[in-house]
Amino acid sequence: MNKREKIVQSAIQVFTEKGVEKTTVSHIVKAAGIAQGTFYLYFPSKLSLMPAIAEVMVQHTLKTVIEAVEDSASFDEQLKQFVEAIFAVNKEHHEIQAMIYSGLASTEHLKEWESVYAPIYQWVSALVEKVQKQGVIRIDSHPDQLAKLIIGLTESAAEQIYLYDEEIDQEIRATEQKRETLLFLSYALGYLR
Repeated sequence: MNKREKIVQSAIQVFTEKGVEKTTVSHIVKAAGIAQGTFYLYFPSKLSLMPAIAEVMVQHTLKTVIEAVEDSASFDEQLKQFVEAIFAVNKEHHEIQAMIYSGLASTEHLKEWESVYAPIYQWVSALVEKVQKQGVIRIDSHPDQLAKLIIGLTESAAEQIYLYDEEIDQEIRATEQKRETLLFLSYALGYLR
């Protein structure tokens, strides 16, 4: 792991433990085992870490999705696998995601969100384009636009359960939310079963 990666991983750990506001650069460099000056070679402030942390989460999300979605499965099953993967990532990492959102929203780095998300947008867009060419879903929308809507809806649905709701009956609500998300996406995509 290079020094930049050490800083990012240590920041994730310290931010999760202490919260963004209570964390200082000193806390991060101590956890990373580097000098404070080294931190500033890579990042001008603790909040400037947020896009790098978001990149780590997007890479993790994409890896989870790629592992979950089987190439040989029907589109119906692939969509189900995708939704399950996004919900699983949100459940496992809801604290980090909340931290990223609050950190990005409080800085000028929010503008970087689209470029950070590019790899997962591209992957979903390629899947959409493939099933459009097969005549499985409607073809009157651009794959890139549909990919952003699919990801946005699915993540928002998962966040409603794992970021905003109380933990009471969370899994029951998650099951219902996944079902509704799949139904909504199927209708919106004009999925021809």
